[in-house]
Parts: sequence; C-alpha cells; structure tokens
Amino acid sequence: MIRFGTWLVAALSMAAAVAAAETPLERGKYLVEGILTCGNCHTPRVQGGALDTARLHAGGPQSWETSEYRVKGANITPDRETGIGGWSANDVLRAIRDGVRPNGQQLSPQMPYAYYKIFTPSDLEAVVAYVRSLPAVSSKLPASVYKVAKMHVEIPAGADQPMPESAMKDPVKRGFYLVTIGHCMECHSPRTDGRSDLKNGLGKGGEKFEGPWGVSVSRNITSHPVAGLGGWSDAEIKRAITQGVGKGGRKLLPPMGFAWYARMTEPDLDAIVAYLRTVPPLE
Repeated sequence: MIRFGTWLVAALSMAAAVAAAETPLERGKYLVEGILTCGNCHTPRVQGGALDTARLHAGGPQSWETSEYRVKGANITPDRETGIGGWSANDVLRAIRDGVRPNGQQLSPQMPYAYYKIFTPSDLEAVVAYVRSLPAVSSKLPASVYKVAKMHVEIPAGADQPMPESAMKDPVKRGFYLVTIGHCMECHSPRTDGRSDLKNGLGKGGEKFEGPWGVSVSRNITSHPVAGLGGWSDAEIKRAITQGVGKGGRKLLPPMGFAWYARMTEPDLDAIVAYLRTVPPLE
C-alpha cells in the first residue's frame, strides 16, 4: 500500500516536471490568473460586482487609504499612456519583487511585494513575461498619494529569499511557497492601519472586507481543531478554496478568489493543504 506522504511527494515531482515543460508565458498565466489572483485588485468590476473581463487588469475598482498612503489597483496592462507599456521587463520585475517604480518611488505595500521576494527566479520571469503580453487597455486612474517618505513593509518569516527550486518537491515547503505568493496571510491575519500582524496572529483571521457582496470576515486558517481548519478534511479545505463552500455547506463570500484558485492543479492544492496543517493553532 502506498502511503499518502509518498504519493504526494511523487505527485509534486511529476507536477514540477510538468511545470518545467511549460513555456514561460504558460507558467506566467497559470500563476497570474490562478494563485496570485492579480485580477482581484487590478480588474474593474461591472454593476453587481462581477469582473469586467473586457478590461482585464486595467485597474481595480477599489481604493485603500491608511496613514501612509491612498492608492487604487493600478492598470498593469502594456498601455503606454495609462499602464506599464513604457516599463522594461526589469522595471516590471523590480516592481513585483522589490516594490519600486522605474523612477525609484516605493510602491504602496498594498501591492504585496513583501510576499513576492520568495518567488523562484523562473516563476518571477514567467509572471513578468505574461503581464507584458496582456492586451493593452487605456484606463486612466487617480494618482497614488504617499503620505510618508518610507512606508512600512513586513516580510513574512522565511519568505525573504527566493525559494530554491529543489525545495518545491517537499509538499509543505511547496505549500508555504504557494500560500506566500498567494499572499493568503495578508487577508487571513489581523491588521491594524493596513499592517498585518504576522508574528502574533498568523492565519488567525478576523479581518473585515466590504464590497458588493456586503461584509465578509476572513476566517481562521490555522490548524486549531475548532476555531481553525484542524477539524476539516482535506477535501473540505480544497472545496472552500476552489468553490467557496465551507464546512457544512455554508456559502463563503468574496474577496476570496475562488474562481482563480479553481484553476490550480490538484498537486498544488494538496501542497497548500499540507502546509496549512502545519500553521500553529490560534484561537
């Protein structure tokens, strides 16, 4: 009988081989339109809250304001006047990884570049290639307002360096990588004035999000057996991620990107579950 752990390692090895066979554009699309959920913040919405797919990545509808900044999801299409069409590939890479505009201006940490430092070089280059291949859409947005000279950025523990490709064969490490680039803990940890408490509240949930859906509250995704996911089966966790259906059949609300996560491969979802099982339990 094959043990689950052995099967999962084998599955991840196979998934890694498949990923290696993808072109950079294919890999970039899988990430941008999947785990990264870039369209959640960077795509306009039509009446009722659905994404305006005709203007994909042309700038989101939501604005955020803290004591440090006031920003809106930017137009990240290659339009030269209103998007990033005038940026080089290296400019785009630095914006994603380091949070720096071509002119040296620090980007608001609402763009979760603190979570993107863990990107493997090949995945980061794939994301850059895909973003630069998008259709250009003209969409002028309000200029960002920065209220301080330097904005606070908190890098998640263990995510300050690129993940070695060799580590991706380990289910838990791969899951940590995916959860990190997916910046899941940004929403699923308590926040004060825009800052996530990743040291004391990692995965604890409780953050409120208002939108066309009403008000949703991020749930506890630690391994706590009652307050968290410890009492959930693997299938229940994956159903919540990809279908927005919680334990017992309760319908979950946005802005959790269920439709994006539904595009993920089964081995990647298995790896995410494997990692979430290791998150220390919190009430």
